[in-house]
Amino acid sequence: MAESFTDLLKNAQRKGPKRLSVAVAEDEEVLSAVKASKDLNIVEPILVGDKLKIEKVSQKIGFDLVGIEIIDEKDGQMAARKATELVSSGRADVLMKGLIDTSIIMKQVLDKEIGLRTGKIISHIAVFDVETYHKLLFITDAAMNINPDVNQKKDIIINAVELAHSLGVNNPKVAAIAAKEKVSKKMEATIHAKELADMNRNGDITGCIVDGPLALDNAISKEAAKTKGIDSEVAGDADILLMPYIEAGNVLYKSLTFFAKSKSAGIISGAKAPIVLTSRADSDEAKLHSIVLAVLLSSK
Repeated sequence: MAESFTDLLKNAQRKGPKRLSVAVAEDEEVLSAVKASKDLNIVEPILVGDKLKIEKVSQKIGFDLVGIEIIDEKDGQMAARKATELVSSGRADVLMKGLIDTSIIMKQVLDKEIGLRTGKIISHIAVFDVETYHKLLFITDAAMNINPDVNQKKDIIINAVELAHSLGVNNPKVAAIAAKEKVSKKMEATIHAKELADMNRNGDITGCIVDGPLALDNAISKEAAKTKGIDSEVAGDADILLMPYIEAGNVLYKSLTFFAKSKSAGIISGAKAPIVLTSRADSDEAKLHSIVLAVLLSSK
């Protein structure tokens, strides 16, 4: 089982290069991550966008474009569409957002004609290497689903478990997070957590262990769980934190990134292929790590 992003990168190199379709590629930070991925032999990029701008940025960062396919499309929406179609047609394995709004590229992803729909929920999964935690930590959903109902949370878990399996975590422990450990009719997150744990015990959610409701401290600290008398396989050893709604997930994501300075990565799952949908605030390293996640998920 991989214990760090260094381990994940080595695994991605062993899987061999995957074809990466980059939508509106004329962005220095994105191209820097693509260059690093190409140099490490984990991707073969196809760059879609304004060719002159792509070449200008690439020259600036020392990215040799010899042998790399560039599809010249100056219109951003059309570039996003062509990049998405490369994936839906099977010419590429992974889609990556470049210099374009998330809403525009997701419109192409959801397009009935050329998109990447599967019927599954599409969700965001972040992976963190936190210095004070003993293994990689998955957080979902911090970016896509605003206030998912219990069935949507079930599908969000399934997406995260699939990613965990692709990273070598064969039976991940899922903590359904709430503000307290006891079910309360006044707190919907606790009700959902209990229902999801029951689904897991009944065989409706497989390939993992689900428990909840668990507060964050009990999910990641055995000492905190012991102090509160919580007897659980998941408590203090969670692999995946299922967040109750987007605000909680987003705040935790950014707290780990900016306060804890943790190494991170994130992808969109649930489509026909992984989608690297990073923020401009994400570091080059985070973008590279996100490509690594997508390569490993597409390999599975």
